[in-house]
Amino acid sequence: MANRTETRAERGHRTIHAGGEWLAASSGATRDIIDPADAQPFAVVAEGDEKDTDLAVAAARRAFDAGEWPHTPVAERAALLRRVADLLVRDREELGLLESRDAGKTVEEGRVDIDCVADAFRYFADLVAGEAPGRVVDAGSPDIHSVVVHEPVGVCAMITPWNYPLLQASWKIAPALAAGNTFVIKPSEITPMTTIALIDLLVEAGLPTGVANIVTGPGHTVGARLAEHPDVDLVSFTGGLVSGTKVARAAAVTVKKVALELGGKNPNVVFADACETEEGFDTAVDQALNAAFIHSGQVCSAGGRLIIEESVRERFVAELARRAAKIRLGRGTEDGVECGPLVSEQQRAKTEDYVASALAEGAVLRCGGKRPEPSPERPEGGYFYEPTVLDQCHREMRVVREEVFGPVLTVETFRTEDEAVALANDTEYGLAGAVWTADAGRARRVAGRLRHGTVWINDFHPYLPQAEWGGFGKSGVGRELGPAGLAEYRESKHVYQNLAPKPVRWFAG
Repeated sequence: MANRTETRAERGHRTIHAGGEWLAASSGATRDIIDPADAQPFAVVAEGDEKDTDLAVAAARRAFDAGEWPHTPVAERAALLRRVADLLVRDREELGLLESRDAGKTVEEGRVDIDCVADAFRYFADLVAGEAPGRVVDAGSPDIHSVVVHEPVGVCAMITPWNYPLLQASWKIAPALAAGNTFVIKPSEITPMTTIALIDLLVEAGLPTGVANIVTGPGHTVGARLAEHPDVDLVSFTGGLVSGTKVARAAAVTVKKVALELGGKNPNVVFADACETEEGFDTAVDQALNAAFIHSGQVCSAGGRLIIEESVRERFVAELARRAAKIRLGRGTEDGVECGPLVSEQQRAKTEDYVASALAEGAVLRCGGKRPEPSPERPEGGYFYEPTVLDQCHREMRVVREEVFGPVLTVETFRTEDEAVALANDTEYGLAGAVWTADAGRARRVAGRLRHGTVWINDFHPYLPQAEWGGFGKSGVGRELGPAGLAEYRESKHVYQNLAPKPVRWFAG
């Protein structure tokens, strides 16, 4: 990355950015950042705590209350976001490689992530630049002028997960900056590197001092303090249900705004008519692989539950397992590798526990279910686990009900449309799901009945910055009065239909 007065290597473990300065942790504590492909450290960051968090929040508070950013003209804020997007494009290769080493994904996945991050900054720049200055409300008198205007919330606290470090950060940072807010972000303590790099790009783009702040450190100190801090006006959290409920409780004390995205257990419903042609069958199998095994299944919207019509189950699962067994595992920077390691030894152990419990409860292992043998592209210390297909699963199994966040696909079967919908909706989550069918009427019916925030028809995983992303179930924020108040009494769902589905071939098979 060019034009730095101080490189990240020269800065060392001064990875806390508060009030325009790069700082070490006040306690002096540090953390090694581990490459999951070989379990070796490749970077050192500051291990911040509550004191460091207070310092960053104070800087963000000053920048909002007495700084220029909240009052910067919309056109200038949009222009800065576009400059950030251009810098992301400039540094795409370096950032993609850094994301691969940090999170274990392939470099190609990392590059795609950076493209999506740049798209997010451009989208919110265009969105805020095109907003109307206000909505006039008829007060019933010619002597009264009443208008609803939008203003920035204030200081935003952002807590992001380890699986898509920079993408999830951009989904929070870009709209917050577009609206004129200041922020403090806490990336996952195990994958912070690209978020640190993004702060550098924001500074390079000309963001005023104190607007962007980052504290690297663990959730039980930094995250907890951000959620409860009285000078934070909004907290946005993406992660697990247990941590999310803690954030909500802490935020409730000061009645701050809360946004939560807490994962999912996502169904991929395949009707037999989607497989009547060879092309249809091949496409549905290909997308089932992508749904379950992209980034080793470490995706909140992963299609880890295959719910398939009984008449085509055996043929479909046999081909799915055959191709899953051929997915090439290895270090994400190696040529030809299709899937990287899990992010940590803890995550691999969790995956192994889920598979063991499923087999004990009667699931049938069709492929995978173990650690692969070491090889030149798979160092012995890496956190690799084979893509796993578990057949003959049922709803009482832990592996079916709980979020695995690993390369595990469970198979359930149905005979009728009603049964398919009942199985798909039988979850405490409601993030995403998919329907595969050649019947347009059935596609609309089933999509309309699924209680999931995003429903794909004859596709899996695409998202659009213009569409809302969120789920039903255990997350949400509230509004009252006007169009927003009406929306409070409706669930928002994004239905995405691919009218010409084709294989994606992320995994060659």
